[in-house]
Amino acid sequence: MTSCSSDILSLLPRKYSVFQLFFACLFLAFLSLLWLQLSCSGDMSQAGQGQELVSPPKSCPFEPPVSVEEEPSWGPHRLAVLVPFRERFEELLVFVPHMHHFLNKKKIRHHIFVLNQVDHFRFNRASLINVGFLESGNSTDYIAMHDVDLLPLNEELDYSFPEAGPFHVASPELHPLYHYKTYVGGILLLTKQHYQLCNGMSNRFWGWGREDDEFYRRIKGAGLQLFRPSGIKTGYKTFRHLHDPAWRKRDQKRIAAQKQEQFKLDREGGLNSVRYHLDSRTLLSVAGAPCTILNIALDCDAADTPWCAFD
Repeated sequence: MTSCSSDILSLLPRKYSVFQLFFACLFLAFLSLLWLQLSCSGDMSQAGQGQELVSPPKSCPFEPPVSVEEEPSWGPHRLAVLVPFRERFEELLVFVPHMHHFLNKKKIRHHIFVLNQVDHFRFNRASLINVGFLESGNSTDYIAMHDVDLLPLNEELDYSFPEAGPFHVASPELHPLYHYKTYVGGILLLTKQHYQLCNGMSNRFWGWGREDDEFYRRIKGAGLQLFRPSGIKTGYKTFRHLHDPAWRKRDQKRIAAQKQEQFKLDREGGLNSVRYHLDSRTLLSVAGAPCTILNIALDCDAADTPWCAFD
């Protein structure tokens, strides 16, 4: 007889059978799980509506499964690879197995989160990364903000825990397209503590571009030092860039005040004000490589950022 049944037996009349007590235990366990689910945030649609959040909202408890290939000798840290995504399945089928095997070969404990935007607003890479951070669980202690169309080829690239400060893997000296000094896009590693110190990324950037430039200013404003690879000899052939601009045109339109707002520093919003609903969470295997698909419906305050949708 279970310990739970023994405890209840001391409180209830003897006429209750073992089976009745067993189902009573199951019912109590169900109520506990239901309370836990209701007490956490699968829906952040109210965040930022006149309520200032002192700290990031608590996300529902989830811990990504540990890959059978991981070993304790690989170290104590675990990387959450956050991949903003929308309708680029051909690239995803290449990205997930490539990154999984690349990181395993480097003995980097990790889990890949595909942040799939399912609402009807314009694409918002920064907000998706904020959501991925909140939903990535406590078993990961640092993140990679990682474009789905950028594959590392040089095994000397460092994906280890960036304790000293943010580490820009896809540096201007190595990225095949972007070479300006303040560029921090493509692939950027941060500890979760440093990401919180920056208050995440601004949620005001709907459409393609500029959110990375604003985040560079957040890094500097937080007093963090930015690090980049050294000693990499492969230059612009360090990465494989999958994007075909003729096939997938980027949304670079600037609507109304967006033209001016895109150059401003967002001093208030970020991780503390992202608004979203998590539609579903699905563990998936792509050619044997595990990942978690988060279907995310972002919310938009049209009075604040009317450029989140086309007229």
